[in-house]
Amino acid sequence: MQIFESHCHLDDRSYADDLDEVIERSRSAQVCAMMTVGTDGPSSGRAVVIADQYPEVYAAVGLHPHDAKTCDEETLSGLEALARHAKVRAWGEIGLDFNRMYSPAKVQERWFERQIESALDAGLPMIFHERDSRGRFKDILKSFWANEHKGVVHCFSGSEDELDVYLDLGLHIGITGIVTMKSRGAALRRMVRRIPAERLLVETDAPYLTPAPERNKHRRNEPAFVRSVLLRLAEVRHEAPEELAATIWSTTCRLFGVSEDDR
Repeated sequence: MQIFESHCHLDDRSYADDLDEVIERSRSAQVCAMMTVGTDGPSSGRAVVIADQYPEVYAAVGLHPHDAKTCDEETLSGLEALARHAKVRAWGEIGLDFNRMYSPAKVQERWFERQIESALDAGLPMIFHERDSRGRFKDILKSFWANEHKGVVHCFSGSEDELDVYLDLGLHIGITGIVTMKSRGAALRRMVRRIPAERLLVETDAPYLTPAPERNKHRRNEPAFVRSVLLRLAEVRHEAPEELAATIWSTTCRLFGVSEDDR
């Protein structure tokens, strides 16, 4: 199999001492490409550096809604400059999070809109984060979105209605280790059967959300564990893992503009 890990945070300090080993374990698990995702200016810069170091790693740059209160025009200009790097293949993660309210709602909305504009100007697909936004995420997205635009709702765990909206907008859906969790993943397992295979991505969100098969042995999630996400997803959908992996690989490469010449 070839597995594309579509969302992780390799710049996290928990990988500072063993990133080479983490990457090697990913290779052993047939994870042949991965997207490391920025959450602010400094982490986006680190993501680009890491992508430069490893041929199978690509980078996304952006400002997470938790950090919206730290954003200004200089920060945005810095992200736009990073986005011109050859290994940057997406803008994210961006969106709205009204659950913990680390940044005020209006501030989140302002920089979410501005980053959509920057991503469109850069011609990059977007990686979206949404949590408890009470419909504002959908409203803002609909006001900008057109059929030719590309993006993925990362770590989807929303409602049936939200899923329908995202699919109608042509968005991809990122599935994490939540799908492996007995209670927390029950609703998600029902919904993933409805998602067209060509709209599915698999991800870990590492170092967070360790899949159930690894949780008893590992506190830290890592890209190699995306294999467990894929295998559980195939089981729930009653599909052969090799066939689903091939479809998701092609889908993810197409979304992020990755070709054989890039690797």
